[in-house]
Amino acid sequence: MARRPLPRILSNGSAQLARSRELARTAADSATDVLHPLITITRGLRRLAAAGRRRWAETPKERRGALLFLVASVILVVALVPYGPLLAAITLMAAAAWQGRERSPAASDGPDESQTQRLKSLYEALVPYFSAAEDPEPLYSHGGAWDKAFPTYAFDGGGRISQLVVRYPAYFTDGEAEARARIEHLLAAKSGRGREYHFTWDEEGNQLTVGVLLPLPVDIAAQRFVTTPGETVLGFTDPTRVQRTLPVTLGEKQRDVPPVVWRTGLRSTEPHLLALGQPGSGTSTLLRSIALQALLHGDVVIVDGGGTGEYACLTGRDGVLAVEAGPAGVTASLEWVATETERRLIAANRAHQAGDPPPDDTKRPLWVLLDRPTAFTHLATADGRKDPLSLLQLPLRHGRPANVTVVVADQLDSLDALSEPVRQHTRARVVLGPATAEQLESVLGAPPHTTPIDELPPGRGYARLGSGPVHRLQVPATPNPYDDATPDALCEAVLDLLPPRTTPADGETIPEQDQSEGEPEPVPAEGEPESEPVAPEAPESDPAAPVLTKEPLPNPVPVLTKEK
Repeated sequence: MARRPLPRILSNGSAQLARSRELARTAADSATDVLHPLITITRGLRRLAAAGRRRWAETPKERRGALLFLVASVILVVALVPYGPLLAAITLMAAAAWQGRERSPAASDGPDESQTQRLKSLYEALVPYFSAAEDPEPLYSHGGAWDKAFPTYAFDGGGRISQLVVRYPAYFTDGEAEARARIEHLLAAKSGRGREYHFTWDEEGNQLTVGVLLPLPVDIAAQRFVTTPGETVLGFTDPTRVQRTLPVTLGEKQRDVPPVVWRTGLRSTEPHLLALGQPGSGTSTLLRSIALQALLHGDVVIVDGGGTGEYACLTGRDGVLAVEAGPAGVTASLEWVATETERRLIAANRAHQAGDPPPDDTKRPLWVLLDRPTAFTHLATADGRKDPLSLLQLPLRHGRPANVTVVVADQLDSLDALSEPVRQHTRARVVLGPATAEQLESVLGAPPHTTPIDELPPGRGYARLGSGPVHRLQVPATPNPYDDATPDALCEAVLDLLPPRTTPADGETIPEQDQSEGEPEPVPAEGEPESEPVAPEAPESDPAAPVLTKEPLPNPVPVLTKEK
C-alpha cells in the first residue's frame, strides 16, 4: 500500500515555529533598543517615587504639614516663573534618567568573612616571631589589629592569598638567614601549599612583600636559540630576574621568554658546570640540550655512566668525538682530554711568547659531558684501579684558557662521591627536581628567594652562575628521540638539530676491535704489533682526533680491547 504524505502543517510546522520565534525575538530586541530611553526614564521615575514614599514615611507626623507647605510653595514658584514648568519637566526627566541607569554592582572595599579569617589566622601565627615583652606598643599581639600589620593584600579566585605586604618591628633580626627562613616557611604554609612564593625583604622599611610566582613554561622544545658563540641557554626563568629575552617558537606561534644564559670561553668566570638532581628530574635532558648547542661551534666528548643509551642519537655525528659507556673507554677518553688540554696550553703559550695569535686548533671549543660519572668511581674502587674523575683535574683547573669546558651531571645524593676538583672548580650550579632548602643552599651556595615545592615537572629546578642570584629554571624539552614513549613532535625537534652522521678517521679500527672482543683469540693480539699500525693514522696536528688515534696516548687500543 502506498505511503500517504503527512499534512503540510505537520511536515514543516517546526521550521515555521522556529522562524516565528526568531522573528519575535528580533522584534523584541529592536523594540528594546528603540524604547531604551523611555524604559530608563520610567525606571528612574519609579525609583524617585519609591524614594519619596520612604522620605514621607520617615518624616514625623508633626512635621508633615510643614513639608507639604514647602512642596506646595516650590510648585507655586515654579509655575509663576517664566518657562518654569518646562525647566521643571526637563530637570525631572534628567533626574529620572540618572536614577534609572543600569548600575554595576559595587565592589567591596574590604575582604569578605573567609578572607578576613585567613588574614587573622596569619596574623596570630606571626605573633610569636614579631612580638617582644619589652615593646610598649607592640605591632603584633594576640587579638590585635591585623590591618595595621598587613597594609596591602590580594586574593585569587580560589580565596587564597596571591600578594601580601607584611610590616614587622624594627627589632626583628631580618639580617639572619635562619630567622628569615622561619618566616618564609610559615607564610608559605599559611598562604597555601603547592605554590611557589617569592619573598622580597626591605630591611630599611621593615617590610616583607610576598608574591605568588606563575608556573614556568614547560612546552618549549629544543630549537636553535638566538645566541652568540660562547653562550649556552640552560633554560628559562621569571621575567623579573633577568633583563633579556629570547624569541622561541611554540608550535606555530612565537613569543619572547627570559632565558638563563651561561657564558663560557676565555673571559668566563664560571667555565664549568655541575648539575645535580633526583632520578628522572631531567639532568640527562639538560646534557642533551647543552650538547646540541655545543656542536654548533665545537667538539663534544660524552661519558654515559647510566648505561641506558640516552646519548645513542649522538653516536657517529659530526663533532662528536666519542660516546663512552665502559670503564676502559671512559678512562682512555679522559686521558686524551687531559693530554689535549696540555697540548693546547703549550701551543698557546708558545704563540704568546712569540707574539703570534693562538693556533686555530686551540680556539675550537672542546666540551666534556659526563653523566653520572660516580658509577665509574665505584667500579674503579672495587677493582683497585685509578679513579677516572682524577683525570679531570687538569681540564678543570686550566680548561678555560684552553677552551675546554667540563659539564658534570649526577644524582643529588652523590655529591660527596665527586672528587674535590669537580666540587671546587664547577662554579656554575644547577639543581633539578624536588630538593629541600638545606640541599639547595649546600649545592648552590645561597638559598633561593622562593619556597621549593614537592612536585615539579621534569627539567624544573634552580640555577646559579657563580656568585649571582639564584634563578628558577625550566630546561627546554630535549628528550631521547629513540624513546618510544616520547611524543613525535619532540622527537622530530631533536632529530632536526642533530648534525649529519659521519665516519670518524678511525672508524674502521673500532668495529674490528669490537668484533675481536667477543672471540677467544684477542688476548695474544693485544701486544705491541697491533698498536703500531694504529698510531700513525692520527697526525699530531689534528686536535679533534678521537681517543684511539691520538699519538700522545700510551697505547690506548690495548686498553680498550681488554673490556669485557
